[in-house]
Amino acid sequence: MKPVEQILVVDDEKSMLEFLEYLLDKEGYTVSSVQEGQKAVELLSKKTGFDLVISDLRMPDMDGLELLKASKEIDPEIPFIFMTAYASADTAIEALKLGAFDYITKPFQVEELKNLIKNALLARDLQHQVRVLERQRSEEDEMIGTSPAMLEIYKLIGTIAPTDTTILISGESGTGKELVARAIHQASLGPEFPFVSINCGAFPETLLESELFGYMKGSFTGAVKDKKGLFETAIGGTLFLDEVGEMAPSMQVKILRALQEKKIRRIGGTNEIFIDARLIAATNQDLEKGVEAGTFREDLYYRLAVIPIHIPPLRARRPDIVPLVRHFIQKYNERLGRRIKGMTEEGLACLEKYSWPGNVRELENVIERASTLETSEFIQKERLPEKVRGQVGAHELGLPSFSVDEGLDLEGYLKKVERQIVEQALELAEGNQTRAAGILKVSYRSLRHRVETLGIKKKGQNSEFRIQNPESRIR
Repeated sequence: MKPVEQILVVDDEKSMLEFLEYLLDKEGYTVSSVQEGQKAVELLSKKTGFDLVISDLRMPDMDGLELLKASKEIDPEIPFIFMTAYASADTAIEALKLGAFDYITKPFQVEELKNLIKNALLARDLQHQVRVLERQRSEEDEMIGTSPAMLEIYKLIGTIAPTDTTILISGESGTGKELVARAIHQASLGPEFPFVSINCGAFPETLLESELFGYMKGSFTGAVKDKKGLFETAIGGTLFLDEVGEMAPSMQVKILRALQEKKIRRIGGTNEIFIDARLIAATNQDLEKGVEAGTFREDLYYRLAVIPIHIPPLRARRPDIVPLVRHFIQKYNERLGRRIKGMTEEGLACLEKYSWPGNVRELENVIERASTLETSEFIQKERLPEKVRGQVGAHELGLPSFSVDEGLDLEGYLKKVERQIVEQALELAEGNQTRAAGILKVSYRSLRHRVETLGIKKKGQNSEFRIQNPESRIR
């Protein structure tokens, strides 16, 4: 349920205050009223949460314009409506210059004031939504990481940002290639210039061509008007081609020509259009192998990879996991209205051991899920997906120490290690041998043989782990 809006009314006429208190209370607002501008400033300073100020323009101790200035210093987001019996063009212009939402002339129609209040509150809500979206966008664009690999990338971004050289960003899916591209754009041009992105693998060839180059009216069925392509839209800014390795060979030729000549031609058009946009490409494929296999043009590869940037997978930069977790918890605290302070040590240990095949994108997904499910101040290990909290780290097994004189009972050691692994898999599977076999990627019969050979029993019990043969469920 939306909270009741709080309105502060300021007027030196007591009768006007009483009238507005009655009117606004009847409309469902919470009203506070004072007769002096200085008292209004004190109230604004002490009490937060006012959604609107309605003030007389002329008052003996402090006029409305002075009150507006003081209010903006305290909270610049509170909208202001002035009431005055002495309206003039100069005062109106001055009030609007200082940030007032609007003014109304006394005597006024009640409906006029009610509509003005609704519009002011609506504008306040819309501005708040825009600020939230801008904050979220800046958070999403923020690169997080303190590992040596990320520090090298930061340095490289700082070096290449002032240039307009073509860049090829490579890395597995989910590593944050577009974030790097946006960081380069922000460092070189800033947010006032366009950053235009497209996933080349998401479009069939003909549609990708029309998206990139645009088309003229009547050039094909459905082309009812001229349309700019993304090359034109990005002029003066950056064009980001994601998954560039997915482009068809014929499309590669057209991209190469555009890069070489700095000109494009819309589909169905005859005029050449000069393009002036920095191009950044990204791929999760090994384009050098694509060149060798003949699936990617060699000349286009060298045109794109003037400056190559490789983003290592998350498993290769584990020091980044903790700051990323902190960042995502804060992000989803704001989105979900939670107050989670962090994650338990057991939970973090699971995250640091996991291999993260989906990289940063998968980590964010895990934290969003855990934040949604968590009811305490710290995310518990149990809120993590089973595959994350259950993965066995190879380093946990350890290596035995032995000397030339002592030697090592290899068979005995391997049997001990095998037993530890099987027991841990069975524990993760809660004694279900079918699931344990899946965890260890062996057949059910193979696991059952190991359990019997090693003499593994349930912890704290004399009975063996329960045997669930999948074939026994078939009737």
